Amino acid sequence: MHRRAPALLAALALLLAGCGSEADLPANLKSADTHASAHAPAPSATVEPVKETPLRKGERFQEIRLPAKYTPKAPEGTGTDDYRCFLVDPGFDTDQLVSGVQVLLDNAPLVHHVVVSKVEPTDVTKAEKLDAQTPGEGWTCFGGAGISGIAGGNLDKADWVGAWAPGGGERVMAEDIGIPLAAGSQLVVQMHYNLLGGSGSDRSAVLLRLSEAAGSDKQALQTMLLPAPVELPCRDNRTKGMCSRALAIADLKKRFAEDPATADLLHLLCGPLTPGPVQSCTRPIREEGTIRAVSGHMHLLGRAITVDVNKGTPQAQRVLDIPVWNFDDQGSIPLDTPLDVGPGDEITVTCTHDQELRDLLPAFEGTEDRYVAWGEGTTDEMCLGIVLMTER
Repeated sequence: MHRRAPALLAALALLLAGCGSEADLPANLKSADTHASAHAPAPSATVEPVKETPLRKGERFQEIRLPAKYTPKAPEGTGTDDYRCFLVDPGFDTDQLVSGVQVLLDNAPLVHHVVVSKVEPTDVTKAEKLDAQTPGEGWTCFGGAGISGIAGGNLDKADWVGAWAPGGGERVMAEDIGIPLAAGSQLVVQMHYNLLGGSGSDRSAVLLRLSEAAGSDKQALQTMLLPAPVELPCRDNRTKGMCSRALAIADLKKRFAEDPATADLLHLLCGPLTPGPVQSCTRPIREEGTIRAVSGHMHLLGRAITVDVNKGTPQAQRVLDIPVWNFDDQGSIPLDTPLDVGPGDEITVTCTHDQELRDLLPAFEGTEDRYVAWGEGTTDEMCLGIVLMTER
């Protein structure tokens, strides 16, 4: 099995990119609680319908479909998750701006999330070689696509174009912003298939809302990733068996071919290991920018997530506040008033997880407590803030 290099971003798989318009917001985001559900993106999931936004001046739709039907399976027969990357060529012969992203699911119960990343023209040959090394369509890609520019080390400016997670529809950006795609660039569509949720094959598609970059005065949208550790001990402070952090980390390394584990790398970024249900990470803002929208991501044991600018100071401003985490509703939330930030400012993501939720969720039925750390499986956990900013 291929061992991935110890690059932090290569292990941060999930981004719920795409800047939602006000029309995308669920009516009762902060009061809805679907922790009694299976937390699978099945058609029966209870979410607010997303209103369709007509094409605006200069925009067009282009559908990008996976090359062929793919039947997911857990690599080497371990785990219940398959991360598969597919290289697609949209055929751009001029520079484009993406102003909306919608994922069209073919087999919804199978899909945990979808991430769309751009491959710069200089990286296309590398991507094609990576694709050719694996029989069939696509390649296994726990943690990242493995292409420079996608799985590189820049958390401040990630190369995501858009994504789907439960609660998604088309994520339409404000009229004055767009994500640049250069002529000759291609896309990687990373599919996270949850084998606990469904079976069969899949050939999902991505619908891009595009406009020509030439002559446009739209501002370029960038994505900043805010990962934080997850260090959730077993109840009653049990430490035997899989309640041992050492054994739990060894299991993650085996299942996802990580060496070292992302759970350990995160402490190089965020500080010392202190087990507990609440974890956070603070990072500096390095460039002038304006925060336009924010979203968060956790898995099934998540309770709450916040993102704060200059937390604990007189200048503190909360830009994301989800006190009741709803896995089935993960759209990005636009700020009512965009917030200017720059060097000297700090940004903090804080997540709360709860072992008690495993008693309520079908995905954990018949399982025992285990020490929960950052991992890429559906029944592992994450803590991730996603901040969408324009440059100033």
